Amino acid sequence: MTRGPLITLAAIAVVLALTTAIVATSNGEGRPVSEGSAQGSNTVATGPIVAFYGDSYTLGIGASDKSKRWSTLICGERNWREVNPSVNGLGFVNNRSVAIDEPGEVIAARPDIVFITMGLNDNFSYDRAATEIHRRIDVDFSRLKGALPAARFIAVEPFWYTDERPESLGVISGWVKSAASDIGADFVPGASHWIQHHPEWMATDRLHPNNKGYAEMTRRMNAELKKLDL
Repeated sequence: MTRGPLITLAAIAVVLALTTAIVATSNGEGRPVSEGSAQGSNTVATGPIVAFYGDSYTLGIGASDKSKRWSTLICGERNWREVNPSVNGLGFVNNRSVAIDEPGEVIAARPDIVFITMGLNDNFSYDRAATEIHRRIDVDFSRLKGALPAARFIAVEPFWYTDERPESLGVISGWVKSAASDIGADFVPGASHWIQHHPEWMATDRLHPNNKGYAEMTRRMNAELKKLDL
């Protein structure tokens, strides 16, 4: 065989090897693998499966990378396997459709721990849909608990993004707290205040936290989780 074919075969082998490596190390968004642990290292989490039912603040919009969002940071610190199907703009009634069933994705992961961090976006529909928001909160909490009776639930007061606070925020937060009590979930209070009065913690869109904002949310969440022995 001549030198030309040998070089060609060697090049093909290198391409195939690289392709195999990329496929083997890719992680789907819904797989129970901590993205925080997987990105930037060869460590894969082996602890409990922890699922997040949330919106853009849990999806990590505004961060430079998903590894910088608060959910991934706390999972990485605890060796938790993160499942995060959070959806931008989602609320208990906002942005819902037959194609978006985030509670169903959480249930399908069979998690050991479930975080519920919803309610921010529903403030924009409160004037026309307050009764339905209240009803859907109770429906979603009951559905999750019924499907995952052994899981530990942590409901978080809805996050907020401006120093001005609509009256609806307190009402929706109260509904979330009440629903958490009904299913025996832990409740994290005060989260709507975590990044207020700090414009430097906001991304350029002025709607979502930046890396510094998510770092502060991580710090505050860690403090609350320590109170819960987590």
